Amino acid sequence: MPRAVTLRLSFQGGTIRLEGLAPDAPEAAARPASLVVDARDQVLRAPACDYAPVMRWLHAQKLEVVDDARGYATLALEPVARREPYPHQREALEAWTARRGRGVVVLPTGSGKTHVATLAILAKQRSTLVVVPTLDLLSQWYDVLAAAFGVDVGIVGGGYHEVRDLTVTTYDSAHLHMDRLGGRFGLVVFDECHHLPSPSYAMAARMCLAPFRLGLSATPERTDGQGYEELVGPVVYRKDITDLSGDYLASYEVVRLDVPLSAEERAAYEADRETYKAFLRANGIRMSSPDGWGRFVMLSSASDTGRRAFAAYRRQKALALAAPGKLAVLERLLHQHRHDRTIVFTEDNATVYAISRRFLVPAITHQTKVKERSRTLAAFNEGALGTVVTSKVLNEGVDVPAANVAIVLSGSGSVREHVQRLGRILRKRPDKRALLYELVAAGTSEEYTSDKRRSHVAYH
Repeated sequence: MPRAVTLRLSFQGGTIRLEGLAPDAPEAAARPASLVVDARDQVLRAPACDYAPVMRWLHAQKLEVVDDARGYATLALEPVARREPYPHQREALEAWTARRGRGVVVLPTGSGKTHVATLAILAKQRSTLVVVPTLDLLSQWYDVLAAAFGVDVGIVGGGYHEVRDLTVTTYDSAHLHMDRLGGRFGLVVFDECHHLPSPSYAMAARMCLAPFRLGLSATPERTDGQGYEELVGPVVYRKDITDLSGDYLASYEVVRLDVPLSAEERAAYEADRETYKAFLRANGIRMSSPDGWGRFVMLSSASDTGRRAFAAYRRQKALALAAPGKLAVLERLLHQHRHDRTIVFTEDNATVYAISRRFLVPAITHQTKVKERSRTLAAFNEGALGTVVTSKVLNEGVDVPAANVAIVLSGSGSVREHVQRLGRILRKRPDKRALLYELVAAGTSEEYTSDKRRSHVAYH
């Protein structure tokens, strides 16, 4: 029979602290690897995120523990109105539950990831923290949770610090406050969880002891290859745009339009590109390597030749991104779709404002005030505005269900960005068919960029 040992577990600064068990005691031999000796006071300590495996180990060892770490409540939530989940939402919840309530659910934009989260909250009935990347999403989740459950919802971030059993925060605020709030929640939902592996956000996830963790994303893959297993769990369920198109998402079409440069533009482009490429060759710089861009910036600033090369790089890129021919095609498309709801996407803010002035359409960038952005999107969804132009701030997490046409004037080579832009127009509505145009400057580096970002199955 194991000897009776009474232990105390507490939450402290984003860690869990186990008192009462000597590190060399027989019971401590098989402890989880993350539970290590804190030499300062000879107790055992682990990251708060390992609360669940530590508790399972304590129970397996039949060790009695006073659990002061757990600061979350068991709830008795009821939905304000019940609705039957779609099959993919029910399957996602079942897959997540089967993995002890830990893991990532991958569903395309518009397919109801938020509803999966509300189902998980109902299933677990624990104090819940929802972590989001932007203030727009903070506001959206606040509204969703308040409407779904009819209870007071807390906000941490955006000028608020109100902690409730259901609370929404941003990744930045979670990083600032999780060392104090990390014991307060039994379920944590990481929306757009592809942000999570960045160092400061990952630290916040480790400082939260929530035994139940749900990650949500439409585009989970990261270019740095970092994953989510330690922080939230593995991908437990996945459906792509092509799996749900027509039934639970709007059916869609993708059209790539190759726009030729004029003879004068072609000559200018080729001359500037050769100046830029010659500098790369002379200095052994490979832009595809991880340090390629950094070396180019550093070396180009050190000489007149380098500065001319950098100026040439900017000119040839600007010509490819916003060639006059593209703007002429854009004018025709806007006229063609004057009765639709259209979002124009570009790579840079300068082009956004140029399009806004030329076509008299509202612009939304990171410089747009929150209230102005809200008014613009509300008018767009209601039909008072037919077109908005933006760079990157509408790529993710903004609900524009009325949008049915997207025009990508320019963008990066990111697969995630391109899929997110398509996702903005896929919210299901009766008889809706979505259409995405991609404008590519023919015979330029944009062709390679376009091929790279179209590698997702949604574009095949």
